[in-house]
Amino acid sequence: MDSLIGIFIGALLINNFVLAYFLGICPFLGVSSNLETSFRLGLASMFVMMVTALCAWILNTFLLIYAPYLRLISFIVVIASTVQFIEMAIKKLSPALFRALGIFLPLITTNCAILGLAIFATNRGYGFVEGMVYALGAGMGFTLAMVLLAGLREECELSDVPALIEGTAMNLIIAGILSMAFMGFAGLFSST
Repeated sequence: MDSLIGIFIGALLINNFVLAYFLGICPFLGVSSNLETSFRLGLASMFVMMVTALCAWILNTFLLIYAPYLRLISFIVVIASTVQFIEMAIKKLSPALFRALGIFLPLITTNCAILGLAIFATNRGYGFVEGMVYALGAGMGFTLAMVLLAGLREECELSDVPALIEGTAMNLIIAGILSMAFMGFAGLFSST
């Protein structure tokens, strides 16, 4: 049980995909201007990560032991299929969210955080339970990073920010400070 908690906390805080590995920067910087949109995209990404972890485990356990050279292509196909399903569901259930996410929803397909999740879980030799815990922690960590940046960006819009650092410069400064803050969690668990 301690190892599952370590895996979860490691993926959520210590080895956060966005703030420690710098994976998924495109949606992190592109969609994080609105708190609600950031949260919903984070949830969609978390769902894709969970499905990807499940499919990666199935593929690694039953199919890719015979053809390991197909691992990367298989993961990409699973991710693209899952994102297409989510895109259709969001378009049907919440057209306003679909319009708000715009081009960033299909870009989940090319979000390197999701592909990184499948590769990291495989390289670390995680079984089914460990892989799902890792995906949940990584998805929640991605959502947390998105929401934190969105909240700080909304706060900056209400503040008097010098013209020199408005916009992208301020967003990168905030992202760097968040990354350094998350580095403070590095000694939390030794099993990560």
